[in-house]
Amino acid sequence: MKDVLVIGGSYFVGRVFVEDLSRNPDYSIYVMNRGNVPLNIKGITEIKCDRHNMEAMCEAIPSKEWNAVVDFCAYTPEDIAMMISALPSHAIGHYVYISTSSIYEKTNNLPIGEEAAKLTGPQPGPHGDYAYNKHLAEEELKSQCTENNIPWTIFRPTFIYGKYNYAPREKYFFDLVQEGETIIIPDNELALFTFVSVWDVVRAIIECMGNGNAYTKAFNLSGEELISYSRFVDVLRIITGEHIKVEHRNINQIDAQGIPLPFPLDEHLIYSGALITKEIGFSYTPFIEGMSATYAWYKTKRSGRQ
Repeated sequence: MKDVLVIGGSYFVGRVFVEDLSRNPDYSIYVMNRGNVPLNIKGITEIKCDRHNMEAMCEAIPSKEWNAVVDFCAYTPEDIAMMISALPSHAIGHYVYISTSSIYEKTNNLPIGEEAAKLTGPQPGPHGDYAYNKHLAEEELKSQCTENNIPWTIFRPTFIYGKYNYAPREKYFFDLVQEGETIIIPDNELALFTFVSVWDVVRAIIECMGNGNAYTKAFNLSGEELISYSRFVDVLRIITGEHIKVEHRNINQIDAQGIPLPFPLDEHLIYSGALITKEIGFSYTPFIEGMSATYAWYKTKRSGRQ
C-alpha cells in the first residue's frame, strides 16, 4: 500500500485527483486542509488542519513514510518551507507541487517552454503577487528538496477546464448557451490560447508520482491545440448541438461594457506541454473531447443530479 498525503484537495483539480486516486486500491490517501469542504469519500482519511499552524500540523499528520506528498495549495515560499519542516525529510518519498504557467515573463518567443524567463517581481493588478509568489515557492521547493535529498516534481498548467472548475471560464459560455443569450467575442482574431483538461492534469500527477523520469523536473501542462475565441465558439456549437448567436465587438467596447470574457483579448498565451510527453510518454486529451466531457458534467450539475 502506497501512502499519499494531499495538501488541499477539496476544490477543482485537487478534488478530481483525490476522487480518481481513491479508485486505485494500491493507495492509502490522507487529505489535509482546513475542512471547509469535506470530501466524504469512502476510504479517504481527512485531516482538518491549517497548514500555517506548525504545531497543529506536527500533531495532526500521521507519522508515516509518505510515498508522495502532493501539494495543491502552496502560494508562498513560506508555505513550502513550513510543510517540509513539519515532516521528517526521510518520510517524503516524492514532493509534487502544482504551480502555474503564470510564473513566466511575457514574451514573443512562443510557445513558452519550461526554460523561459520567470517573473522577477509582482505584476500590476489586485492579485499581482500571486504568480511571483508561486515562482518563489517553486524555488524554495527546489532548495529545500536539494538540501534534504527529496525528489521533487513541479507542474505548471495553463488554462484548466473541466469538472468542478470554480473559475468563470467555460461555465460563463455554457450559461449563455443554456439561456439562449448572444455570445460577444472580440473582433480581433489574433488572440490564441492553450488549454489543459482537469483530467489530464490529474493523470499527469498520478503518472509522475514515484516515476524517476519525472524527478527534479518542472513540466508545463498544455495541450497542443491553439484556441481562439472564434474556435472556442465553434467547439461550443459542436458539443452542445445548439445554434449559438455571436456578436463581434472591438476591445474598447468590450472593456467599456464590462463584458467578463475570461481570456485575454489581445495577447497570446501559448505554452508548450511537450516536455512531459518526451520524458514519460504523456498524451493530452483533444480539446473537443475534454470540453464534451466538461459540458456533460455541467448539464448534470445544472439539473441537480450532482
